[in-house]
Amino acid sequence: MQTIRLGHSDLAVTPICLGTMTFGEQVAEAEAHDILDHALARGVNFLDTAEMYAVPARAETCGATESIIGRWLARTPGLRQRVVLATKVAGPSRGMPWIREGKGMTAADIVASCEGSLRRLQTDVIDLYQIHWPERHVPAFGTLYYDPAKETSQTPIHEQLDALAGLVRAGKVRYVGLSNETPYGVHEFVRLAEQHGLPRVVSVQNPYCLINRTYENALDETCHRLGVSLLAYSPLGFGLLTGKYDQHAPTDPGAPQGARIARYESVRKQRWGRPESLAAARRYNALAREHGLSPTRMALAFCYTKWQVASTIIGVTSRAQLDEDLDAWGTTLSPELLAAIDAIRWEVRDPAL
Repeated sequence: MQTIRLGHSDLAVTPICLGTMTFGEQVAEAEAHDILDHALARGVNFLDTAEMYAVPARAETCGATESIIGRWLARTPGLRQRVVLATKVAGPSRGMPWIREGKGMTAADIVASCEGSLRRLQTDVIDLYQIHWPERHVPAFGTLYYDPAKETSQTPIHEQLDALAGLVRAGKVRYVGLSNETPYGVHEFVRLAEQHGLPRVVSVQNPYCLINRTYENALDETCHRLGVSLLAYSPLGFGLLTGKYDQHAPTDPGAPQGARIARYESVRKQRWGRPESLAAARRYNALAREHGLSPTRMALAFCYTKWQVASTIIGVTSRAQLDEDLDAWGTTLSPELLAAIDAIRWEVRDPAL
């Protein structure tokens, strides 16, 4: 698996990134270390985490994932130099007061969060430090419309960039990125960085999958023209695009046990738990089978082969899932199949936006 460059940076990452938000909740530490070992052995060099993980977010597990990764990195001399390590500073609390006091995300918050991540990860530098969600009010996590009346921003983007610049100058962060952003947000971060000589964002981490292709509605042009790379998360639509819920909805008695969407009500209340999302996923899954592919393989191949995607973030709970996701690399989708995918989207649009 060859590496690609993220945006205007020298970060050489694999086009598949291991997401880790299950570590510390669904995945115990020993198993998490085994998954990390196996991913590295199979050629994956890119890891993504966040200060608020594990998910679903709870005060008891906040920071647990970073700590698990930190102990894994500390276990073997030289291991840190073999991976590109990305983590995130949480935006405004969104009902998670254990992350920080207050409703905003100040420059001081950014610095304090970075220091905490460095300690938990047991490293001197974070390769890619991302703002997990915007400090300002935006339509995200299932919210459909932008509403100016809900604006609560307290820290201008320029001030956020200044804080990130200080971390870069101190050698604690190499490059910066965004997550769950809008076209306006990406453009404004780049504009201000270029105007004031501040760090230029190299990537944006947004949802992208068959049941949520909203990235293709303007943000893809923004990122292409500005040289900002997409890190696509939830390529399997929180498991809906694996086919495991085709016979039984997540809350049905016959549904697979142990999956996040089945176990946690907070997850089901979000975009992935909508009946429309499941209905759309079932149509895509049936299409995959009609073309001799597993739903998982088709959904991942869709992300792996799209020009918009620099690296696809996969989240797993076992070595077997990791192998299945990695084995999908190299799968191509025929023009006929891609046309059929687009025909379904024309009807159902993006139910998991």
